[in-house]
Amino acid sequence: MAAAAKCSRLGGPLARQLLDSVDSVLFDCDGVIWRGDQVVPGAAEVINLLKRRGKRVFFLTNNSTKTRKMYAEKLTRLGFGASADEVFATAYCSAMYLKSVCGLEGKVYLIGSGAMRQELEEVGIQQVGVGPDLVSGGQADWAAVPLDPEVKAVLVGFDEHFSYMKLNKALQYLADPDCLLVGTNTDTRLPLEGGKAVPGTGCLVKAVETAAQRQAHVVGKPSRYMFDCVAAEFGLDPARSLMVGDRLDTDILLGTSCGLKTLLTLTGVSTLADAEGHRESGCPVRMAMVPDYFVDSVAELLPALQG
Repeated sequence: MAAAAKCSRLGGPLARQLLDSVDSVLFDCDGVIWRGDQVVPGAAEVINLLKRRGKRVFFLTNNSTKTRKMYAEKLTRLGFGASADEVFATAYCSAMYLKSVCGLEGKVYLIGSGAMRQELEEVGIQQVGVGPDLVSGGQADWAAVPLDPEVKAVLVGFDEHFSYMKLNKALQYLADPDCLLVGTNTDTRLPLEGGKAVPGTGCLVKAVETAAQRQAHVVGKPSRYMFDCVAAEFGLDPARSLMVGDRLDTDILLGTSCGLKTLLTLTGVSTLADAEGHRESGCPVRMAMVPDYFVDSVAELLPALQG
């Protein structure tokens, strides 16, 4: 298909041309196909029709609080025809990174969720650290806190029990330069209904990086490992793949950096004004966050799939 101007509204014949030009469609989840536990109207029909048209569909999320099985169950409950192997969440991708890329032989000190523990155990990696860890003693005790000699990596994801003691233990483990530091994602805020937000995983990753004076390897969007993880399992061709997301700094940047076509939906975090601001900036870093196309909602793809 002929190249369109960056950040073009997608619809009509252009939508059909775009869908004809791809074999695989990668969707972010929250803000794209659902918001919380509410399905974005028309999203389930879009995904099910894509599959009937022979397209491969995958779900990519930076949320590390659920296993891919949990995500598949939610997708099914909300009317999406999906299986666990189509889901690539950071809990799973982090485990795959440590096992397949790093060849980790040892335990992980995990600042994260029970879901992350499950995904690590699925690939044969033991962990320590899940759950509350309260401060006791004084500074001399903190610096001499007992450590598990088998820990060879620190993995940081979303952890509602994040504490000073967890930060301290991460620092002590990472004093060993051979101990790996991996983060699930760098999203700093989790948006909520009504314009409110709570701190995201990126805040925890930054705290550990600051304490340890180390930089984490991040596996979640916009890191290209997230796409590489899917491509390695399913043989995706980037030139014939489409990334659909609601965040310019994660979803769209991932797609651009990996050579995918990109589509912004305006049902989530980023706005059209954000995208146009990046486009007009002339800054290469910001231009990488400009989508090829935008829609108000993924439901706008329905006419192209029904025709």
